[in-house]
Amino acid sequence: MTYHDTGMQGLPSLLQIGDPAPNFQARTTQGEISLSDYRGNWVLLFSHPADFTPVCTSEFIALAQANERFEALNCRLLAVSVDSLYSHLAWIRAIREKFGVTIPFPVIEDPSLVIGEAYCMINETASDAATMRSTFFIDPDGIIRTILCYPATIGRSVEEMLRILAALQKVDSDQVLTPAGWQPGDDILLPPHQDQRGMLDAEGEGNCWFYRTQPDKEKGAL
Repeated sequence: MTYHDTGMQGLPSLLQIGDPAPNFQARTTQGEISLSDYRGNWVLLFSHPADFTPVCTSEFIALAQANERFEALNCRLLAVSVDSLYSHLAWIRAIREKFGVTIPFPVIEDPSLVIGEAYCMINETASDAATMRSTFFIDPDGIIRTILCYPATIGRSVEEMLRILAALQKVDSDQVLTPAGWQPGDDILLPPHQDQRGMLDAEGEGNCWFYRTQPDKEKGAL
């Protein structure tokens, strides 16, 4: 296995929303890839501490079954685990044989924890890979837009991943905001007025200047 250093040096101590996603090149269950290969697509990069674990197996099955829904949103799924490529191949084969589910997305090997460290999921003093339970939403320009972290005992929500992805795309395309629990087709929020005239006009129309809703012009569920 070979990793190529493509800008991981000098990273901040903790990746934040709005940071460029560190690029990498690594072996996967679908051949060698670079993160930069996916530029122009949304990417959901999700990590696992080990293969053949029950929670991660349930997530692989759920994400595989929802893969077409992510693709419909121009999003590619990428899994990464600290185990070797051969362990990954054995795991996805076992999932296919035991549950009849084929894993359609690449599973990246990271036995040296290069990717885990670059994405600040694990540090040099960690005794194991238990903290490799993060999800990064990366936009088509390679910018991290959302980060979710889960403990090893709680499975991720695929529906929430889809909702966040749709909300990020809605915000980008329409320059709006999404309220709590927003689903495609729900009302969206307009940015608050930034000047006194706008505030007074809104209040004169009986509206709340800092909480303005508008019907979503694109109806439809995920």
